[in-house]
Amino acid sequence: MARKKPNPKAEFVLFNVVYQDGSQTSNRKVPSDLLGGLDGDEPARAAIEEQDREIAERSGRPRGPIKAIERA
Repeated sequence: MARKKPNPKAEFVLFNVVYQDGSQTSNRKVPSDLLGGLDGDEPARAAIEEQDREIAERSGRPRGPIKAIERA
């Protein structure tokens, strides 16, 4: 019997991010292996902040501080 291929969506968890200035982004991908420990979704904040720094370096437009994150 053939094995099922792993679900590619299971490799990432999607988050909606709200920034201090009221702007928001949707469906930010965070690797699922960072989540699920005793810290819950808190490691996602650090991963998203790192993504924001990389985006800011490329675009030259920094993002403000994150106000809230929630799973999409």
